[in-house]
Amino acid sequence: MFSEDGGFLTTTVDSVINWARSNSLMPMPMGLACCAIEMMGFAGPKYDAARFGSEAMRFSPRQADLMIVAGWCSYKMAHTVRRIWDQMAEPKWCIAQGACASTGGMHRCYGVVQGIDNFLPVDVYIPGCPPRPEAVLHALMDIQEKIRVTESVAKDVRFKDEPNQLVEGQIVGPNGEVVTA
Repeated sequence: MFSEDGGFLTTTVDSVINWARSNSLMPMPMGLACCAIEMMGFAGPKYDAARFGSEAMRFSPRQADLMIVAGWCSYKMAHTVRRIWDQMAEPKWCIAQGACASTGGMHRCYGVVQGIDNFLPVDVYIPGCPPRPEAVLHALMDIQEKIRVTESVAKDVRFKDEPNQLVEGQIVGPNGEVVTA
């Protein structure tokens, strides 16, 4: 590939794939309480999530790769949220929006999960009650940065003596040594 000044432009496959992934996130909105209103504002024209490639909210877990859990989650609803999370294809990311999704907020009772990180792996927490749409945009940019610096899954597989035969389940460190879990 040539650049404008006649030189060559080089990159890695990881960089191109991660750039494409980070600029085409498809959010799965899980609006469980009042924070969902702010999430709707984030998707509206005033804050223009389209400039980040995330304007298309997907209500099917098979089409989404970013789950935004907005608001407090009861124990009954936690099973449903987890089932939807499990139906999403890899790679996937999660944002806990608001104090209630992050820590249970002011709902210190037996029926409310004290943070969705008890049953979901959360990548970014958004503080506030309710957080402003600008905070949701900032969390989206944090997720994009996390995706851009992620290394490929192909580095987790080691070659045997034959160049076309792979050994799965072994993790290779940065210097080529096999790392045990």
